[in-house]
Amino acid sequence: MELAAMGPGASGNGARTAAAPDSALGPGVSLHAYDIGVLVVYFAFVIGVGVWSSIRASRGTIGGYFLAGRSMSWWPIGASLMSSNVGSGLFIGLAGTGAAGGLAVGGFEWNATWLLLALGWIFVPVYIAAGVVTMPQYLKKRFGGQRIQVYMSVLSLILYIFTKISTDIFSGALFIQMALGWNLYLSTVILLVVTAVYTIAGGLTAVIYTDALQTVIMVGGALVLMFLGFREVGWYSGLEQQYRQAIPNATVPNTTCHLPRPDAFHMLRDPVSGDIPWPGLIFGLTVLATWCWCTDQVIVQRSLSAKSLSHAKGGSVLGGYLKILPMFFIVMPGMVSRALYPDEVGCVDPDICQRICGARVGCSNIAYPKLVITLMPIGLRGLMIAVMMAALMSSLTSIFNSSSTLFAIDIWQRFRRKATEQELMVVGRVFVVFLVVISVLWVPIIQSSNSGQLFDYIQSVTSYLAPPVTALFLLAIFCKRVTEPGAFWGLMFGLAVGLLRMVLEFSYHAPACGEVDQRPAVLRDFHYLYFALILCGLTAIVIVTVSLCTTPIPEEKLARLTWWTRHHPRSELDKEAHEGPSGMSEMPSAEHPAGGGEAANPSQGREQCGASHRSWGKLLWGWFCGLSGAPEQGLSSAEKAAREQKLTSIEEEPLWRSVCNINAILLLTVNVFLWGYFA
Repeated sequence: MELAAMGPGASGNGARTAAAPDSALGPGVSLHAYDIGVLVVYFAFVIGVGVWSSIRASRGTIGGYFLAGRSMSWWPIGASLMSSNVGSGLFIGLAGTGAAGGLAVGGFEWNATWLLLALGWIFVPVYIAAGVVTMPQYLKKRFGGQRIQVYMSVLSLILYIFTKISTDIFSGALFIQMALGWNLYLSTVILLVVTAVYTIAGGLTAVIYTDALQTVIMVGGALVLMFLGFREVGWYSGLEQQYRQAIPNATVPNTTCHLPRPDAFHMLRDPVSGDIPWPGLIFGLTVLATWCWCTDQVIVQRSLSAKSLSHAKGGSVLGGYLKILPMFFIVMPGMVSRALYPDEVGCVDPDICQRICGARVGCSNIAYPKLVITLMPIGLRGLMIAVMMAALMSSLTSIFNSSSTLFAIDIWQRFRRKATEQELMVVGRVFVVFLVVISVLWVPIIQSSNSGQLFDYIQSVTSYLAPPVTALFLLAIFCKRVTEPGAFWGLMFGLAVGLLRMVLEFSYHAPACGEVDQRPAVLRDFHYLYFALILCGLTAIVIVTVSLCTTPIPEEKLARLTWWTRHHPRSELDKEAHEGPSGMSEMPSAEHPAGGGEAANPSQGREQCGASHRSWGKLLWGWFCGLSGAPEQGLSSAEKAAREQKLTSIEEEPLWRSVCNINAILLLTVNVFLWGYFA
């Protein structure tokens, strides 16, 4: 869980670091020619893969652009699930929290394994059977009405822009600035432009293939750094010994802030006094992780692009194995960094911290970049900077593609019912440009925000806004009695309670070492993971209570929309709706003619007449937006029905179903063993 990695436990102190003096990493480290060579090769390779997959992809249709034509195999999906979640924010945040508090934060990653399997085995079969492209679209089909769909789309977009996009950009740019000494804004803009180009041109296919490439680079580079770090401290036993002794020279008198936590090497901590209490880590985190892995557009869209349900499950299993790794190659190296550089990474005196990294609360956020720049040999340092860029770009492309999907299909189509498929394609691409502009404008706000508390707030924002969504999706899928008014008022109640806690959180700041904690008890003693759990429960109670007071949805309208009815034949009402004009683009269908043939789009016809003497510029623009010059052939209603059937089929071959099930059991066994070993 990307965001959960940065809880109040994470002395998230990225934000002011941007203006940091060089002292954290010694006088401006210069890159060797080999490092620059590695970076250039890396960028050329990524752009090459992006262009290759764009040319292969069917990008001129909604199904092609937003769902990769439903043609993905399990391995790119699994790799993409990992890399779209592990952004540069996760590298900096997880390693920083590991440096500050020890192993427990790795539980955020291991928890994801269970939820990834829930995604493949429980949620995706329902989404595929329902035939949806976006999550708000699923809620609209399940409950009817428009208000839930619009509320969910807007909430998701706000969460993306203000949490995922901005922190990823910020931490990636911070890393580049520390490593290369470039201007923060220049590095941000270059990264965003490269990322946006292949997202806009290639759609989901380009995003998933480049993600798969970047996962390989990310895991490879991070493992190299892990070995170098462990060799430096004398492997795991050496780390245990040195971490416990990692005390900075300058301390604040009469406090214990400078001492490493005595429970640093335990995953499960005291339920009352622990920085990450174990009931919160196991239950409260599951609420946030369900939102992140099973109902969040960015992740679910990867699984929906699978060729078949078995491929979606295979992707979940691979993603689950990959999510076991960050504990070893991000959290532990963060602890190694503190053991090796206690004065910088473990500083506690607010004035010294301010001088080292520009934040008074602490400098654990520099743990990972510090390790890269001091331990990596020439050539590999370039590779590691490429890894951070890979992490940044892959999570950004995923978010860009998913946001444009949400905007085009849930918001734009709501205002323009007759929008043709080509119009939706162009709108989706223009929206990515808009997102890039907003993100660049948001960076100075993050940079100036006091002591990087924004990193803390991101976690808070998620734990205050996401639990009602988790409650709603679980009830929508498992409980047929839930109705639209129940769902809507449940969401509104959850939003009100969440916002109340969020306002309190923004009003009071966490104390630095040696300061008195003046926050009210509800903030000081009530851990955000407990809050998430309780908020989810309360929302569920409201949804069920209001639903029981309203008329139930008729059984035939729930065909293929819940876990219990996922195998039902599609209802007659549903079929009629799909034959209507708007129903067409409602489905994640591929090659149907935009808006029903040429007549619906006269301008397109005119364009094709003039296609023979088109300018190069027009042709290039057409390719970029996936608009083909040739007229599309219409499909007969029988062909349409057959394709509909194929796209919403959740049948599996018995052999592959068994293979997936066995692998899932193996994965859970490994996961439970690791939890037990480090508990």
